[in-house]
Amino acid sequence: MPQPGPGRAGERGVSVDPGTLLETRDLSVHFAARGGGRGGSQRGIVRAVDRVSVRVPRGKTFGLVGESGSGKSTFGRAIVRLLRPKSGAILLDGEDIAQLEGRRLRAIRGRLQMVFQDPAASLDPTLSVGASIAEPLELGHWRSTAERRTRVGELLEQVGLRPSDRSRYPHEFSGGQRQRVGIARAIALHPELVVADEAVSALDVSIRAQILALLRDLQARLGLTLLFVSHDLAVIRQISHEVAVMYLGRIMELGPAGKLFERPLHPYTVALMSAIPVPDPDIEAGRRRIILVGDIPSPGVAIAGCPFASRCWLRTQLGDPERCTAEEPELVAFEPGHAVACHFAGTPAAQG
Repeated sequence: MPQPGPGRAGERGVSVDPGTLLETRDLSVHFAARGGGRGGSQRGIVRAVDRVSVRVPRGKTFGLVGESGSGKSTFGRAIVRLLRPKSGAILLDGEDIAQLEGRRLRAIRGRLQMVFQDPAASLDPTLSVGASIAEPLELGHWRSTAERRTRVGELLEQVGLRPSDRSRYPHEFSGGQRQRVGIARAIALHPELVVADEAVSALDVSIRAQILALLRDLQARLGLTLLFVSHDLAVIRQISHEVAVMYLGRIMELGPAGKLFERPLHPYTVALMSAIPVPDPDIEAGRRRIILVGDIPSPGVAIAGCPFASRCWLRTQLGDPERCTAEEPELVAFEPGHAVACHFAGTPAAQG
């Protein structure tokens, strides 16, 4: 079950389940909130990621889903160390990489790579795609120039492009083709973990399906572990083995995809699932859609109780709204392999 394991957060060399490639323990990423104007003084702390503990199974896809502003992209960037965590541990094969710097951080860069949301923005428009893909090989001192050129051709073929495309520039490709280039760049150094941050959200539906199929194929052929970040539960359902639902920097629910989609336990998950269209007009016309009222509260404001309480459609139905605003629910196992952070998880009302 994807729950915090034994050992002290931040401890190096902690023994972990051999089936787990990556584990976070009480991981937090905070930013300083500034006042208005240039050079404004600090006005508090934004808790973008707040004490998140998950396990990512080796060779599987771990889906992370939530609305915009939930902290999921920040979590992904912290995993590949584009951001430095405030506290907690990031265990890669049992080694805590959360606070690594300099040479030690560069040494693990090839093991963790990222595919970004906007393929156009993630590629240098002044470089040919061949040069962009070769760049991590050069930085990693990967063999000779001729061998790097051969490797670039192989990578282009692996993602469904032609080796001759290496001389073209990003503006000469479609959005889907540019994302294929981004994926080729990400797998250039044989990484163990790839974080895909909204990797298909900017693409047309038909192209989206092709990119998802490509990621599944690469995972099977290369043994990749994927952390797939998305706001779209339908996409998460297609590609994920394990799923975590994130809200305001915290995990609300997590477990195997089959269990979570068959029986969602948290009212936030239920609301998100109610927005997934059903490809049957009769069912679609008669099913209930749960509309969440209001925006996600500011992550810079401390919340004593449940972070979802202000928007929860369930809180007032069960006759104990004070508990939700005063007592923060812990993420605990409701059933084997399925954890949830809700005082009323599993009640008939919670399941809509």
